[in-house]
Amino acid sequence: MERVTLQDVAERAGVSMKTVSNVVRGYKHVSPRMRERVQAALDELGYRPNLSGRSLATGRSSLLALAVPDLRRPYFAELAHVFARVSTARGYRLLLEETGGTPEGERAVLRDLEVGVVAGMVLHPQALTAAELELLRHDTPLVFLGEDQRPPTADQVAIDNVAAAEEAMAHLLGLGRRRIGFLGHETGPLSSPSELRIAGYRQALEQAGLPYDASLLVARSEGDAVGAEVALGEALDAGLSIDGLLCRDDLAAVGALRALSRRGFDVPGDVAVIGWDAIDLGASTVPSITSVEPDTHALVQRALDLLLERMDDHQTPGRQVTVGHRIVVRESAPAPDSVVDDSAQQFDHRGADRVG
Repeated sequence: MERVTLQDVAERAGVSMKTVSNVVRGYKHVSPRMRERVQAALDELGYRPNLSGRSLATGRSSLLALAVPDLRRPYFAELAHVFARVSTARGYRLLLEETGGTPEGERAVLRDLEVGVVAGMVLHPQALTAAELELLRHDTPLVFLGEDQRPPTADQVAIDNVAAAEEAMAHLLGLGRRRIGFLGHETGPLSSPSELRIAGYRQALEQAGLPYDASLLVARSEGDAVGAEVALGEALDAGLSIDGLLCRDDLAAVGALRALSRRGFDVPGDVAVIGWDAIDLGASTVPSITSVEPDTHALVQRALDLLLERMDDHQTPGRQVTVGHRIVVRESAPAPDSVVDDSAQQFDHRGADRVG
């Protein structure tokens, strides 16, 4: 038997989807007569949400959704773990969706998570444009994560990638490194994170009075550690000369360590390496990886704050919130005095909670 949708209910009752949504979610700004009309259509068609939720009287399901591109990537796995813990602490269960970072995957989660199934969704988009996201948005409250463009009416939480890249470069420059490469961006069109991190890399060179040399940028065809190892290895074999390396993410840094080691380079003696995301694996490599660490807990907390406000029918223009970051100093790019201290730098909250 084909499942009854809210659109079916709206057509039977002769009302809009928004009105049906308001009745299902128990919004108080619905006249008794209209509520009875919609409820009659719900009962007649036998509409039921896919998952058990909180009572229709309160209009709030106990289920939230988190949609990320790829759970094989450690950053997204750790992000999902924090979301699950924080959601539980706030009295919600978490439905986890993987989009594959493709337009089809992102369209699917936006279309299939029908109003009444989840109370709200947090999405980390990578493929769809802001215009496409706006067209696919529905009544379910939605908050975006990450650097990609989002509809101007939507809420978004991210870190300042340009500033973080500049600080990572300042750390390498403070170690006396002057031929600093960038490893791990895409071979085709750049993603927003790559674009912003390379912009910070270039700005730091300019501020230090050093020339920008495109030959020091090494792209990888596959977004994993092996892809980074192959790409850097081929560049080194072709004559690339570097004494520092800023990596797009920690997987690229893991690949870099292997490529450098196999060619007899000492890290950090010959080449200092900085990664991005500060995943748990980076603390266990040899040497351990200095890395840019987003304030993941703040990112999750603020995303859920915004989402819960939208779930309570909070009406404001789209808000853009920037959370903090820090440089976790480990062995691959130690402090100038060679003392490694993971907690030496606090999260940088400059610009945090900026609304735009």
